[in-house]
Amino acid sequence: MGRQQSFRRADPDQRRQSLVEATARCLALHGAGGTSVRTICAAAGVSAGLLRHYFGGVSEAIGEAYRWTGNRVAGALAQAVAGAGADPRARLLAYVTASFRPPIADPELLATWLAFWSMTRVDPAIGALHAEIYGEFRGGIEALIRACRPDLADTRLPAVALTALIDGLWLELSLGQAPFTPEEAEALAEKWLDALLC
Repeated sequence: MGRQQSFRRADPDQRRQSLVEATARCLALHGAGGTSVRTICAAAGVSAGLLRHYFGGVSEAIGEAYRWTGNRVAGALAQAVAGAGADPRARLLAYVTASFRPPIADPELLATWLAFWSMTRVDPAIGALHAEIYGEFRGGIEALIRACRPDLADTRLPAVALTALIDGLWLELSLGQAPFTPEEAEALAEKWLDALLC
């Protein structure tokens, strides 16, 4: 008797995740306008019908890719904070400056975010998800500010200001050939942070 070849189908969760990751890659390569069922499925190495098996359409797949990407960034931020020890200022500074280094300061991640941002005004579901993800990010900054300065009445505006600073510096670093180094970005953020919290 010959040996029977055994075939294993990919786990449905793995197939779904591969489509989510392929969607993020397509957004980075082709932008929102060039991301379609065909390009996503080709990037995932699956038949075109499989996307509709797991998602209601491209927009839903993009939403899941946005959530997955946001979770990856949140994980990198949490890891940076955990590595900063117990000092509240060090933890806040770690959260703020983690965006200036990989895996967050990354050209492909930037390209994916730009595609997400381009959709926030035209797709209400993506717009709501954007508000949620950025709200969680600012909430993280606010919580760390409160730990640093429990006497501070308003943590919202300092968090908004720090978010704007982070986004600007992150954008320049991720584009490449920024007129400053990651170390200079960190020093600038630290000075800004101290000025805001004095």
